[in-house]
Amino acid sequence: MININLIALGKIKENYFKDSINEYKKMLKSYADLSIFEIMDEPCPENLSEKDMERVKNTEGEKILSKIKEGAYVIALAIDGKSIDSVEFAGKINNLMIEGYSNITFIIGGSLGLSEEVLNRADYKLSFSKMTFPHKLMRVILMEQIYRAFRIINNHPYHK
Repeated sequence: MININLIALGKIKENYFKDSINEYKKMLKSYADLSIFEIMDEPCPENLSEKDMERVKNTEGEKILSKIKEGAYVIALAIDGKSIDSVEFAGKINNLMIEGYSNITFIIGGSLGLSEEVLNRADYKLSFSKMTFPHKLMRVILMEQIYRAFRIINNHPYHK
């Protein structure tokens, strides 16, 4: 069975997000082992200088990089990443499993995005949209798409 790791900045406090994530986690059990690593984001006042923004991203990036397992295929969610549909996403995951990857790690950054080091470590950069989403909601959307991908891979019904 494949291991899916989700590394995300910030802690989810709202029960409606937690409930959604837990529901997808439960449904994914028959397809993959899922682990979620929540990393505390750095304090980020709105009036940070460019230099301070880079420092925050780099500090968060070090924490993210420390959670990536050796040999993992890393997919970073990035606004300038490749935009694909659900069937292509399923194909990407399926191809990784065929190629022998047993560990796929997804990364969701904080409000400032991901550091250059994290982006350089990523094997693939994925964009869900040119729009910006709150990281809490993005976690739910990503979980749904991972679940949908396994439904597609296993020829189970899914909504188009």
